[in-house]
Amino acid sequence: MKLPFLLASIALLAGLPVLAAERLVVTAQHDLKVPRPAETITVPWREVAKALPGALLHQLNVRDATGQVLPYQVTNVAPLAQDPKNEGIAYGELIFQHDFAAGEQSVRFTVEKVVGVVPPFPVKAFARYVPERLDDFAWENDRIAHRTYGPALAAPAAPGTAKEVLVTSGLDIWFKRPSYLIVDRWYNKGHDHYHRDEGEGLDMYSVGRSRGAGGSGIWKDGQLYTSRNYARWRVLANGPVRAVFELDYDAWDAGGVQVSETKRFTIDAGQQFYAVESTFTARSAQALPVALGLHKTPAYPNQQPQITTQRAPGLLMQWVKQRDAGDFGAAIVLPGAQGYAEDAMNELILTQAQPGHALRYHLGAMVSWSGEVTTAEAWRAYVQAYRARVAAPVRVLVGAER
Repeated sequence: MKLPFLLASIALLAGLPVLAAERLVVTAQHDLKVPRPAETITVPWREVAKALPGALLHQLNVRDATGQVLPYQVTNVAPLAQDPKNEGIAYGELIFQHDFAAGEQSVRFTVEKVVGVVPPFPVKAFARYVPERLDDFAWENDRIAHRTYGPALAAPAAPGTAKEVLVTSGLDIWFKRPSYLIVDRWYNKGHDHYHRDEGEGLDMYSVGRSRGAGGSGIWKDGQLYTSRNYARWRVLANGPVRAVFELDYDAWDAGGVQVSETKRFTIDAGQQFYAVESTFTARSAQALPVALGLHKTPAYPNQQPQITTQRAPGLLMQWVKQRDAGDFGAAIVLPGAQGYAEDAMNELILTQAQPGHALRYHLGAMVSWSGEVTTAEAWRAYVQAYRARVAAPVRVLVGAER
């Protein structure tokens, strides 16, 4: 190993020298007594800037109570006009994670300005537009991957061509084995390969024209009205800890009402679930009857699937037992859900959404060969534990220390 690289590695592990005596103290608290692995802590950047004037995203240490330096991320999604001197005041949030142990309900962290440059941390949350596969959009973390479908896939095939055509705003699942990122690798190796497990997992979830694993629609008079494939995309943050992106869906007829939708997706490292905020637009100010769905037949027939659907307050869950590809679960966590329904393709959980106001929910999945969940009962318990985390968010307190 070359000496400069060795010295840089030692500096990163130990934390770079602190620039000044000022520190920002961050205390994270919650009310549960159970473990909360990979809990994401977010600190508004205005609090960092207030305690550490002139702080920049590449010159920080974040330490836990033992002094260990933690990976972190700083978002920067504000318009340039808000930061004309490029001083970092447009940063959004400082983001890092902590594994809360059982009974650990309050933890203290420190944020410091340092001398030198902190190298990038390994990326564990990632999203991208995939033009090479008919405008797919894919996202993943170190646990699981997903994708959905864009305008090129919905476009009619030219006469005499064999182009695939699929009109759907359903959401797909890719079950991965490694913790490293696989989206680029799988698209590179090709469609037929990522539908087989060649050591890294596989795409064994069937979407078709259904809602897939959590797609949305308008439920009116016993009928589900859904959009076409997404029309536009924006990546707002892209790791290492959190990826955030938005997809726009052009207006569609929802039983006589024109409705459009923007979805904001937030996926964090270490989690089986990710958050979605759907904002609907309609001419009427009346609340819209929204349905989120799980495909009734999400496994391929050759796997002879046995599908169990479970409903609980604010939850819709499935467990799929298969012949030999591995069993898997999918779930929707929808606080304030108002009922359930179904159509020919989908199990549905229902709520109301006010136009112009974000409807927040959580989507997740897990495969049995992960070793964490292997039965429908265990999946139900896992999802209920996650719902408890959603209902008891972490509180973040900040203050300067001199």
